[in-house]
Amino acid sequence: MTRGVSFEIPNNYGNYLKGILKPIDIAAFDWQIGSGESYAVIWGRVDKELFPSEKNIIEGSELKNRIETNKHYLVSVDLQAYRHNEVGRVETFEDFIVSNCQLVLLVVDTIYVTIYCKNQDTIQLLINNARACGFEDIEYITDENDGRTRLSVW
Repeated sequence: MTRGVSFEIPNNYGNYLKGILKPIDIAAFDWQIGSGESYAVIWGRVDKELFPSEKNIIEGSELKNRIETNKHYLVSVDLQAYRHNEVGRVETFEDFIVSNCQLVLLVVDTIYVTIYCKNQDTIQLLINNARACGFEDIEYITDENDGRTRLSVW
């Protein structure tokens, strides 16, 4: 079974979350924000946190606005997409499968992106999008090659 996709993004300031999530209707979900370290970039400099620590759930329209309005620098990102008003928290792939969570996006060490998704058609869209964006080392995540034990960046 295909679980998702992994790839590498450049270690630069940019609108990478906007590019990564282009095939997803971001506003259709509420997003659980896990631990991570990401910054908005204002006037070419790292500024405030992209996801302030006091807020752990963000509506899709607000997330969309943040990632489309600001360039950002991603050190680590942990986002989980849920249907509206169904937000929870998954810790493992087994939790993910039986949960209301539809997508998990993880960025580690500024460049390593992993996306788990329940919808197989969306996984293919994410793969095609990663190629179109010029991301590198694009691979499917499958039952056979997935060594991750926790769906988090820490």
